[in-house]
Amino acid sequence: MDDLEFRRRLLADPSDPELQASKAASPRHQRYAEDVANLDSKIDQALRVDVPEDLADKILFSQTNDTEQPERRTRGYLAMAASIAFVFGLTLGQLNWGITTPDLNRTALDHYYHEQTFIAGINEAATVEQVNAKLQPFGKAFSKLPGEITYINHCSFGGQHALHMVMRASGQTYTVFVVPSASQAPAEKSDGTMHSVSLPVQSANVIVVGKTSGQTAPLAEQLQQQLMPTAI
Repeated sequence: MDDLEFRRRLLADPSDPELQASKAASPRHQRYAEDVANLDSKIDQALRVDVPEDLADKILFSQTNDTEQPERRTRGYLAMAASIAFVFGLTLGQLNWGITTPDLNRTALDHYYHEQTFIAGINEAATVEQVNAKLQPFGKAFSKLPGEITYINHCSFGGQHALHMVMRASGQTYTVFVVPSASQAPAEKSDGTMHSVSLPVQSANVIVVGKTSGQTAPLAEQLQQQLMPTAI
């Protein structure tokens, strides 16, 4: 089973016996399956919020205490609203912690090297409609694309799902990520071999990894201008 087929079947049916056999026979498949499992675990942990043991008693008490003064009742409602807002903010903080703090370009370069062997030689010839279908859960869409898309999929990027695609433009190959996290300031990073450029786009970031900064930055700017918000 090739790498692309393994990824698709892992997301569709992780318990598939043929999939399990392929994973056991391939260290690369094992690493990818572990990455997906770790991501699912982080999301599950972030969504778990402990409920106070005495919450039911407090609710019953508030419903049966008809002698409570209106001012005290108002203060109680405000306190409950504040508690709900705190829990909601805490949950969002847990979900976004792994995305807003790391260096996006460093993560993109690491991801590029990790994924390179999985997608070498693949050409899916994806259309802009197929790309936008992958972007739909993020509330984003490209108006057009300045190159040929040879690979597209969701990936784990710094702890959450993101869009990962490979694009050929002007005779060069680029790796592009759309990360639906809080936008960060424009930034660049080079490791001497590859160059990464990240640009903010309405509560998201477009990141392009290429061989030279002179061509990578203009492509990132084009993608930034062409990425639009849509209704989720």
